[in-house]
Amino acid sequence: MVVGVHLILIEEGRVLLGQRTGTSFAEVHWHVPAGHLEEGESVLRGMAREAEEELGIRIREADLDLVHTLHHLDADDGAGRLQLFFVPHTYAGQITNREPGKCSRLDWWPLDALPEPIVGYTANALAQIAAQRPLSVVGWPA
Repeated sequence: MVVGVHLILIEEGRVLLGQRTGTSFAEVHWHVPAGHLEEGESVLRGMAREAEEELGIRIREADLDLVHTLHHLDADDGAGRLQLFFVPHTYAGQITNREPGKCSRLDWWPLDALPEPIVGYTANALAQIAAQRPLSVVGWPA
């Protein structure tokens, strides 16, 4: 099963999103900074690594809180994916777009006025996080 790690940065009621470009998944859609675990990597290490690779910020593993788990059935390939969403207590460094070939821009969006198009499961997870629900299931038959 693929495990995705997603970073939720919220400041003054706005969430940081990047617009995807040059990728095979969700071209031009908005999405939170995210990536997949590498072999032999813990979910905390993977999230900290992705934050540094994509945004140039450093997050200590001890400063990450898991705020939502989403079990997602991908309609495109039928694969089950576990998407984990983390909020950092603090981070060091300045947020910059370190992957312009995959992200055309970063911007802060009000949680009650998310941009379109947005990755569907991302919009779901943000709504669940706002409602303080720790788990959601998306795409699986009822």
